[in-house]
Amino acid sequence: MTTYKQAHKAEFEANKLAKFLFRMVGKAIADFNMIEDGDRVMVALSGGKDSHSLLDILLTLKERAPIDFEVIAVNLDQKQPGFPAEVLPVYLESRGVPFRIVEEDTYSIVKRVVPEGKTTCGLCSRLRRGVLYRVATELGATKIALGHHRDDILATLFLNMFFGGKLKAMPPKLVTDDGRHIVIRPLAYCPEKDLAAWAKHRAFPIIPCNLCGSQPNLQRQQIAEMLRDWDKRFPGRIETMFRALSAVVPSHLMDTKLYDFAGLRPSGQPEPDGDTAFDEEAVEDVSPQVVRFT
Repeated sequence: MTTYKQAHKAEFEANKLAKFLFRMVGKAIADFNMIEDGDRVMVALSGGKDSHSLLDILLTLKERAPIDFEVIAVNLDQKQPGFPAEVLPVYLESRGVPFRIVEEDTYSIVKRVVPEGKTTCGLCSRLRRGVLYRVATELGATKIALGHHRDDILATLFLNMFFGGKLKAMPPKLVTDDGRHIVIRPLAYCPEKDLAAWAKHRAFPIIPCNLCGSQPNLQRQQIAEMLRDWDKRFPGRIETMFRALSAVVPSHLMDTKLYDFAGLRPSGQPEPDGDTAFDEEAVEDVSPQVVRFT
């Protein structure tokens, strides 16, 4: 039986978590100018914890924001076996959220084209992206909001380094390949564990992805496990690595497209990004106060 003290503590923790997530989403929106006055934001709602949290937070911020913008939820029914097609319409209607359910049998295409045992994520993602871009045009959406979070961004950085040989992460805001849409990721500053806690608190009707979840040992899962292990053993490391993504020094990397190494000449003046390769790095202890919500 839950005591008054336990209930009060749970309510306090939930309020603290809400304030943290709303602040992080609001900061990301402001930092990258993600949402502007008059925008029609199409939220890609998969039914997972992250997209549910994204929609929920944006709906709250919409009521509080000093600007006026619309939110419309879009779910792609990919015709996966056993997909509970009635769950999201019932939920969205109960919340009074404008929505569209798009039925496209991408599941059969993926299963037919991708050999058994091979990763389906690449093709599935491309097919889903194409459908979402088309629907965004039909709806007149000015922004497409996706539910990727801080841990997704870091995982993509390591995936590209380990397996792609690129120093490349996942941008918080981008223009689509066809140049017609802007994609935003308002959860860019939000830790996955906090979104999981929020989804549990809000009791969202979670729909698992059987197509992706049935593939063990995916590279992204391996990277995610590595990051969770680091977060557990070295508190603050994840926050520090994430902060590095916004503190890039091209002159201390090796990409000649980003920095003119060939054209370097002595100027006779002190250079703020000069050669400190042989100096002991003065690392300021700026480990953040790690916030935990359970």
